[in-house]
Amino acid sequence: MNSSSDVSMLAVDGCVAKVVDGARVAAVCERMPAAEDLSDTADIFGLLSDPKRLRLLVALLDGELCVCDLAAVTGQSESGVSHSLRLLRAHRIVAVRRSGRMAYYRLEDPHVRMLLDLALAHTEHTETMHPERDGTT
Repeated sequence: MNSSSDVSMLAVDGCVAKVVDGARVAAVCERMPAAEDLSDTADIFGLLSDPKRLRLLVALLDGELCVCDLAAVTGQSESGVSHSLRLLRAHRIVAVRRSGRMAYYRLEDPHVRMLLDLALAHTEHTETMHPERDGTT
């Protein structure tokens, strides 16, 4: 590229003014969560981003299940399920109920349930965005 093209790209992509809408910037800054809260929120999304943990959480949408049933439903080892559940429990996403030697897990956080419901609904509504997944291949 020549230098005049580079300059025009900068003019299009960059802001000339430091703040265009001061009132809106102030309002957004006012409602911006604290850095620690954003970090905690990112942790939740990180936990939900793992397909194996996500499969466990989706399995728990219908109610509590024991580790062996979760392993059967998700196709994971009991050891892998236990490891994921410990992580989810540490973040208070799932809770456990003990009955003798059995441990039954359930979704603990209603906000995570809402996130799961919304994410699953979003995925169902965006199937047309993924023509490679139409099942004919």
